[in-house]
Amino acid sequence: MARHFDLICIGGGSGGIAAARRAANYGARCAVVEQGRLGGTCVNVGCVPKKIMWNAAHTAEVIERAADYGFRLQVSGHDWAGLVERREAYIERLNAIYRRNLERSGVELYESHARFIDPHTLELAGERVTAERFIIAVGGHPTTPALPGAELGIDSDGFFALQRRPERVAVVGAGYIAVELSGVLRQLGSRVSLFFRKDYPLRHFDPMIRTAYVEAAQADGIELVSGFVPASLERVADGLCLHAADGRSAGGFEQVIWAVGRDPNTNGLGLEAADVELATDGIVPVDQWQATNQSHIFAIGDVTRVFPLTPVAIAAGRRLADRLWGGQAGRYLPYEMIPSVVFTHPPFGAVGLTEEQARQRYGGDVKIYTTRFVPLELALSEDKRHSAMKLICTGEQERIVGAHLFGSGVDEMLQGFAVAIRMGATKRDFDDTVAIHPTSAEELVTLT
Repeated sequence: MARHFDLICIGGGSGGIAAARRAANYGARCAVVEQGRLGGTCVNVGCVPKKIMWNAAHTAEVIERAADYGFRLQVSGHDWAGLVERREAYIERLNAIYRRNLERSGVELYESHARFIDPHTLELAGERVTAERFIIAVGGHPTTPALPGAELGIDSDGFFALQRRPERVAVVGAGYIAVELSGVLRQLGSRVSLFFRKDYPLRHFDPMIRTAYVEAAQADGIELVSGFVPASLERVADGLCLHAADGRSAGGFEQVIWAVGRDPNTNGLGLEAADVELATDGIVPVDQWQATNQSHIFAIGDVTRVFPLTPVAIAAGRRLADRLWGGQAGRYLPYEMIPSVVFTHPPFGAVGLTEEQARQRYGGDVKIYTTRFVPLELALSEDKRHSAMKLICTGEQERIVGAHLFGSGVDEMLQGFAVAIRMGATKRDFDDTVAIHPTSAEELVTLT
């Protein structure tokens, strides 16, 4: 007889584990099914190793500017392989922590592939299990473009598998993964070219962010190649050569990294046997309650492509458990005012609406406050790159509906401002807050 659970989470990433543990804390009998390493993309080939690499790249920046403050440093080089070894050891510790947390919460772990054979039954490795409810939290994987020679390049997963730093790199893509990997490689010494299809990268971000990023990337020596639609990739005598649809070519690359999007891991789940509807691109559509078209099957995280960020998946999963087992009938995750940070050099972040989105929603009832400044940490440096900040306000009370920050320190700065903005802070609230001086953060409460 098949074992039966109240909840089975398919996927042992941050979202699935968070949902299962929260439900188990309410007394539900829960299981997680994961065929790979626990922690999902974020822990293994995403935010955690990315931030470690960013920290290394940022350290290189600090060393480079040390002379501005009187330090005379002699650095013999960077041990990429040693960094990777320590990074992977840390990730293995995180994998073990996730396993222990499941055990402590009484959540059973099945290390297997899962496939629906009917709406309430999963087939695992040599066994069948049933559940009242399911959460699909299988995440996604990097997209490889369908063009000749694409297999000669690597994706973001391949980047984290590199055992040595490539000297000459092409990164293809316009989103946050593309710009983050470009920055890490450049700061650690690689020559980097970033190729993108449109006139500029980061087209889903506020124009102020795009402009500031382009200035900073070019100042760092990243070659930005716009309007480049890849048609093929080939290996020639001096390395890899990218060919564009318009006839242009760029070559001499030791490595080409595809950062052109991510696809959901829904193939092979047997969702058709559970009558779960999929979008044409394999995404699992959900309503505000994270429910699919089947009332007992839910989906969270990257597989829904709704704010594909780890904290969002965790929040959605926990709220789902609160509602289903915690007696909180109206509990769900609203997807407005979710802050995010992109770890470029320097980083940038945003919460709320872009200027374009605000004008589409509120028409002419929008007021914009902006500032550009050189942060004090660069006062003694030849590097005079600017930080930039923008507040987007609406209504007579000038309620803040968007904030966009670019510059050193904004990655740690944004969280507190996001709390205030989510609570309905107005421009007057910011104005009435005494500034902390000298900081970059004070610029947001002194805008005129």
